[in-house]
Amino acid sequence: MSIVVTGATGHLGRLVIDSLLATGVPAGEVVAAVRNEEKARDLAARGVELRTADYDRPETLAGAFRAGDRVLLISASEVGQRVRQHTVVIDAAKAAGVAQLAYTGALGGPDADFRLADEHRVTEQLILDSGLPYTFLRNGWYTEVYTENLAQTLETGAVLTNADDGRVASAARQDYASAAAAVLTGEGHLRRAYELSGDTAWSFAEYAAEVARQSGTTVAHNAVSAEAHIQIFVEAGLPPELAEILADVDTAIGRGLLARRTGDLARLIGRPTTPLAESVAAGLKELKH
Repeated sequence: MSIVVTGATGHLGRLVIDSLLATGVPAGEVVAAVRNEEKARDLAARGVELRTADYDRPETLAGAFRAGDRVLLISASEVGQRVRQHTVVIDAAKAAGVAQLAYTGALGGPDADFRLADEHRVTEQLILDSGLPYTFLRNGWYTEVYTENLAQTLETGAVLTNADDGRVASAARQDYASAAAAVLTGEGHLRRAYELSGDTAWSFAEYAAEVARQSGTTVAHNAVSAEAHIQIFVEAGLPPELAEILADVDTAIGRGLLARRTGDLARLIGRPTTPLAESVAAGLKELKH
């Protein structure tokens, strides 16, 4: 039996593999399923097995999984293509007879009615229909979604959203990776869905104030309408459809859909989730390197 991580060269995938190894899983029992093995040579150097798994080449999935494997399907990044891509992974996992298929979906699961969550809802249903032993990891927002844009935030002195006073119960990407490692190595997680989010829900005004406090720079939350935000995205070079999806996320935040806190994430990782201030400090430190 191996633990297979798809999308293993992405931000989350690498952190999951790090977490598995840190918990004592032998490197020879960890598999990085990747589109391009050249990008995973550093993982191979650590003793991790590489298997090719290109969602756009279904024939490569035939050898990606083995009977009894525990598999983490990290959702694909190409919005609009994910149902098709996830389907080939699910089919291959079923054909191989894997012991567990864990999937990183969206906080709220079937109740997440914003556009970015659409493909996650469909994927969860496909997994249920497959009959595979599953674990749904319904991830909330990564704090890095915002801290990775700190350079622009500091340059403009503004956090621009159409989320109004909505709050976000975010957590660090490492928190979610640790949770994935926990369900892949532990028992009692089959046929369960976990709603994963941070311990504290913060507003964008609070986020702007924290960035200002730590950076010594004036930063404010500028609230705009969804229509104005879409136009700003388009003028910045984003495709209109993506601009609409991103603005729709902010609208969902304004409706409270990403403020949900269940405590599942902290319970899985056995510690409090990473505080916003700590993530901001890490982001600011990264800017100096």
